[in-house]
Amino acid sequence: MKIALFPGSFDPITIAHVDILKRALPLFDKIVVGIGLNSSKQNFLSAEKREEMVKTIFAGNNNVEVQLYEGLTVDFCRNINAKYMVRGIRSASDFEYERAIAQINQTMMPEVETILLLSKPEYSAISSTIVRDILRNRGDVSPFVPKEVIEFL
Repeated sequence: MKIALFPGSFDPITIAHVDILKRALPLFDKIVVGIGLNSSKQNFLSAEKREEMVKTIFAGNNNVEVQLYEGLTVDFCRNINAKYMVRGIRSASDFEYERAIAQINQTMMPEVETILLLSKPEYSAISSTIVRDILRNRGDVSPFVPKEVIEFL
């Protein structure tokens, strides 16, 4: 079984994240959306709320599983038997960052391949950081997040 991990904080999940995941689905038997927990990071939404959001979006899709995890992402890959890690890239700077992380991960766990999917042009400006900024300023984020997410915000 080809299992991939799609890791991130998803704080909150955006339509760009969902697009990457939907485009990756045909490539794998199962994708685990790994919501990373980082105690040194101030999150906008609780881990439980982020987990519930992602589960709501993909309810009924048996090929998507959602799990919270702590620690190294490669260790989580090992725990769930994932041989692939899916990442979305929006820009050249994203590519450089993801390339560096992929190379470190490859050294730590050579059996895991990182698959980079290019963001569609219409989603390349969307990020969770921008969505959080809009929310903090009481703006409308509906063009940037799945409709299922609005009730959680």
